Amino acid sequence: MNDHLALHEPEAISAIWADTKACGFEMASDSLTCSLLRTLAASKPSGRFLELGSGTGLSTAWILDGIDADSRFTTVDNDATLLAILKQHLGDDPRLTVVCADVDEWILSQKLQPVYDFIFADTWPGKYRLLEETFSLLKSSGFYVIDDMQYRADWPEGHGEKAANLVKILEQRSDFRITKISWASGMILAVKK
Repeated sequence: MNDHLALHEPEAISAIWADTKACGFEMASDSLTCSLLRTLAASKPSGRFLELGSGTGLSTAWILDGIDADSRFTTVDNDATLLAILKQHLGDDPRLTVVCADVDEWILSQKLQPVYDFIFADTWPGKYRLLEETFSLLKSSGFYVIDDMQYRADWPEGHGEKAANLVKILEQRSDFRITKISWASGMILAVKK
């Protein structure tokens, strides 16, 4: 089995990748991670989806490709330049709301009630900061997904400790069932009980 074959990338991916490379953004989620996000998203019909850390919209495109016509998807990032790429390629989708804001402030501005069926936390807020607040936004049986959890040589000093601490925190929670996946960039899939 070759997990890189027959991924059936969303139509917008090649154009988003070209613009992502042209702007020098190097923190995009890989296609294996995105393929899993799409598959998980497809399991939540009429769902509400949240992405923290939109980047240029690569993972956004995959999640959109998994959700149905009755679902709603909010993606939040603080970089207007990156979001311009996302909006250029995906902004016409009526299921999508793109928010340009400080992600910490955006999380804190929410009512902190369970409204989302799926959260992909791909930036520090919601992953390394404001974890409890982010969890409060997730419904029972909702997915919380993070990537970039396997060690990389280019991690800044101290980041490995942060990642290990986050894994330990998630392992000790009784209100989630988690699976650690040593695949792609290293993922954790958690479901709220």
